[in-house]
Amino acid sequence: MKVFGNFTSFIIGSLFILNGCNIRENIPPKVRLELIADGFTSPVALVTPPDWSDHLFVVDQVGIIWIVFDGKRIERPFLDLRTQIVELNAFYDERGLLGLAFHPDFARNRLFYVSYSGQLRAGLSAREWDHTTYISEFTVSSNDVNQADPTSERVLLAIDKPGYNYEAGHIAFGPDGYLYIATGDSVRNPAEEAGQYAQDTFSLLGKILRIDVNETGEGGDVYAIPPDNPFVAGGGRPEVYAYGLRNPYRFSFDTDNKEPRLFVVDVGQAMMEEVNLVEKGGNYGWPIREGTQCFNAQNWNQSLERCPTDGFINPTIAYAHQNDLSAIIGGAIYRGETLSFLYEGYVFGDWGRGNGHLFVAHPPTLGAGLWDITEIEVETSNQMGIGQLLGIGEDKQGELYLLTKDPGVGPVGESGRLYKLISP
Repeated sequence: MKVFGNFTSFIIGSLFILNGCNIRENIPPKVRLELIADGFTSPVALVTPPDWSDHLFVVDQVGIIWIVFDGKRIERPFLDLRTQIVELNAFYDERGLLGLAFHPDFARNRLFYVSYSGQLRAGLSAREWDHTTYISEFTVSSNDVNQADPTSERVLLAIDKPGYNYEAGHIAFGPDGYLYIATGDSVRNPAEEAGQYAQDTFSLLGKILRIDVNETGEGGDVYAIPPDNPFVAGGGRPEVYAYGLRNPYRFSFDTDNKEPRLFVVDVGQAMMEEVNLVEKGGNYGWPIREGTQCFNAQNWNQSLERCPTDGFINPTIAYAHQNDLSAIIGGAIYRGETLSFLYEGYVFGDWGRGNGHLFVAHPPTLGAGLWDITEIEVETSNQMGIGQLLGIGEDKQGELYLLTKDPGVGPVGESGRLYKLISP
């Protein structure tokens, strides 16, 4: 997500078309929120391991992973990394514990992986660098399956970041068994340095990375490079799978399609939000392009009339900032059974400057082009509505969950909630 400046406002719910992008006024689908657990600080991700179908793991930005089982949060954290997380700003922060992925063979090896914003590595200047993001491996305790072994950490990858923003941080295993890692185009001064790293294939920032955690690399590296990564023979860092991204906050795999698809949301700067169907070696345009518009580094709120587009892959979903729409939250293709009217739609949300919204998108009925977007009407017992929408997760059955907290609250307090989407 991001700190927002001024942006163009429209009346939400009205029909608007921007370069083929549609948010349509029609009969909105309706869902209701069922409270599953609360008392979190800033829940940003929900993950289910391969073999524990009834266990939901909630990632709290402040550095804690909780287990929710049988409708209740287990009192003792699964893993507590608060002492290793960089100190978070109470008002607003994008750093913290941001990603969790269980090994595909978790039932046997009990390995899992996390992504967190830790203290800056020794020897680096704090005037140039802000913190270091760590991708680490842990094991579950041999004495308690509901506890991780905090002493088992093995750092796979350390990525130094110049800024506190555009952190991304999501990790997940793909259907190919490799670990995918989302990194944001972190900069120290966004006003002057927007898009500094995303087009640099020798930087790990502003990318989707892909590594093999099951093998060791040359020279004793603790991971190997998949042999078909696009820059394995040169031209960029071999870990890079796709590039040209600003803040790929969340991604998801759709493995029920004929060909597996990787949906990556990319939070925009000031005018547009987007979802990309990411391909190996693909360039998604940042900072030359924001959504379908030509990005203007000198005036974020006024796009350029033209810009080079050769070699860029167009977004699948894109929409303008209207009213309070401001930061996209992904997102998954719905294949559950409870909400049949959403089936095979891509369900995603928007942070809405603390007033979250939920949408579903479908491919256009006539040929190629941007997917059509419909806002979902959400029934809540909370007068504040959804509040800050921080993440969308799914369980083994394909049912969807929202991770939220109260509006206007940073990574403090206990207003974080886990909701399940159910029929109205």
